[in-house]
Amino acid sequence: MAYKVLVLKGDGIGPEVVGEALQVLKVVTREAAVDIEFKEGVAGGHALDLHGTPLPDSVLAQAKEADAILLGAVGGPKWDDPRADKRPEQALLTLRKELGLFANVRPVKAFRETAIASPLKPEIINDVDLVVIRELTGGIYYGQPSERREGKHGREAVDTCVYTEAEISRVLRFAFEMARERRKRLTSVDKANILATSRLWREIATQISAEFPDVKFENQLVDAMSMHLIRRPRDFDVIVTENMFGDILTDEASVLAGSMGLLPSASLGEELNSAGFRVGLYEPIHGSAPDIAGRDEANPLAAILSAAMLLDYSLGLKAEAELILQAVEAVLRDGYRTRDLGGGPGARVIGCKAMGRTVRERIESLQPGA
Repeated sequence: MAYKVLVLKGDGIGPEVVGEALQVLKVVTREAAVDIEFKEGVAGGHALDLHGTPLPDSVLAQAKEADAILLGAVGGPKWDDPRADKRPEQALLTLRKELGLFANVRPVKAFRETAIASPLKPEIINDVDLVVIRELTGGIYYGQPSERREGKHGREAVDTCVYTEAEISRVLRFAFEMARERRKRLTSVDKANILATSRLWREIATQISAEFPDVKFENQLVDAMSMHLIRRPRDFDVIVTENMFGDILTDEASVLAGSMGLLPSASLGEELNSAGFRVGLYEPIHGSAPDIAGRDEANPLAAILSAAMLLDYSLGLKAEAELILQAVEAVLRDGYRTRDLGGGPGARVIGCKAMGRTVRERIESLQPGA
């Protein structure tokens, strides 16, 4: 059978990093004789310019037919008018909602080879290997009303945070099951001392924990967690939290890896694709970085690692996904760096295209029979 993968390259550095990830996917699957049909569409600011909407109906239809989606970051200063009715980011929010992508999986791994890029001491970050699971289709990002208006005392704005028991239970069970497959530790993060939604979240999390007696479970307040994540990151395995907290904590966690350019993500739903695995959208967690777009300075490794997650989670190609991870680790071990990862003894700083090419070459050398 032929798998269907939709590629949405996005804005800014998106086309550069996703382009390299796409070439990596083609190399891996060609060598493994895996048949994938790649289709490209537009989303975000580029789609706004071309079609007057951040996500054309035809692209959404393609997304619904795909087994997986590879996405680049969207947005940039060109489309940053806060009064605009249509914004690039709406493309991403619509895809998440329409495809039911409720669990955002963000692995954070600290490579010893790139420890110099982190401001934290090596003894703190060495061997960090954790996963943050962010609830993706509820909370303040989707609650209504969400609007700006005129009030008695001038301009005012309101955003609404809403969570249902079903939304909370779904992502918590997903997190417990992942923790059971890893090191059997789960930390649930909330703000239960202040927010009603967090008190419901904590109540449900504690109830569900009884169904997973083999998983060591704890609750943490988000403000305390923001400190623990930097002071003692090796104590954590799987972390689960609501939409906005997950967004913020994973950006903070990029400090552990040394750069957002090393952090991939997978957004997964309950629906199964034609391959019998979860439908997923895969993207690096970093933004579109328009200041370096077109300069061949972007780090494609987060996009390449996102492509590895695509092979694993949505296509079931675990061996091919592991091959990409091994190639990335080997390239870093050999001293290859993009600008965001800094220099250091023996480092060879290269551009986006060269980094992608180097990973592909390493994959080919690691292929069976090479």
